[in-house]
Amino acid sequence: MSLIKLIGGCLAGILLFTACTSKKKPVLSGEDPVDVSDFIEFFEPLSLPYQAGDTLFNRKDKDSLLISYKVFSQFVKDTVLTKSFGKGVKPKLFAVGKAEVSKAETYLLVKAVSPAKKALLLLAFSDNDTFIAAIPALIPDSRKETTQSFTLDKRYTFTRTMQRKNADGSISEGKDVFIFNKEAGLYTLIMTEALEDKVTELINPIDTLSRKHKFAADYGTGKMNLVSIRDGRKTDRITFFVHLEKDNGNCNAELKGEARWISPGKAVYREDGDPCVLTFTFAANNVSLAEDGCGARHDLNCTFNGSYARRKYIKPVIAGTKPASKKSNRK
Repeated sequence: MSLIKLIGGCLAGILLFTACTSKKKPVLSGEDPVDVSDFIEFFEPLSLPYQAGDTLFNRKDKDSLLISYKVFSQFVKDTVLTKSFGKGVKPKLFAVGKAEVSKAETYLLVKAVSPAKKALLLLAFSDNDTFIAAIPALIPDSRKETTQSFTLDKRYTFTRTMQRKNADGSISEGKDVFIFNKEAGLYTLIMTEALEDKVTELINPIDTLSRKHKFAADYGTGKMNLVSIRDGRKTDRITFFVHLEKDNGNCNAELKGEARWISPGKAVYREDGDPCVLTFTFAANNVSLAEDGCGARHDLNCTFNGSYARRKYIKPVIAGTKPASKKSNRK
């Protein structure tokens, strides 16, 4: 046998051995079902501690990291996306990475993006590859003065941090620290540091609009819980602004728009392309709100639902004038 043939045979053998022993990375962007082991294998290992910030959502992801909604929902409950994005919304999903605990759970990070909202989701799978729980690790907002970050450390504790640049140039910081409670099958908050210098007065963006309708008023309790109703552009509508902060700041909800009257005491907000439907039911001294599919408008485990008392209207005093005095009983 010639030397050239011998070398050629060896190379062919090496290539054949490599092809047989190397495992092709699964593709999750299609519609065909896949095994859960392939789903988890698809995620690249993370180097801990791992940190991500708002800029994670500015970069363009490779198509090779795309996970189809059908494949994702094969292993993860629909409610995971519904709570963050609302009913019927199917965000684009990209694999970020995974962290495996030896002989225990595996954590997967998934970037989810829709036209209206973005989120970094932390999923927990058991040691037998069964989905257990999920939590939003990062949900960026549109406020220019705040930045957010997420950290997963070597003890598999994860921290959500928010920083705010104040008007005087100082920086305020708040954070929540979570661990995965394997016995309970959920994430548990173990420490929280509230954002300092929290805003204590809310600016109502529709406050100066006309309020001639009998239900046009402000409803709610305190300075940071407001359901404001004003006249609409047409008689069949109302303009509204809802801002709620409940549960010591753990529940934040906000929505502004127009609702249409469907009966003398009931109006409904419904817009094309928005899964959120919000119903306003008015009584003499309160308004009740009922939502459907508004998860993208508020924090997890938080809703607009509830009854809000009507506030007494105090007519503002125009500068340079005196408040009207009570009429005298004397003739």
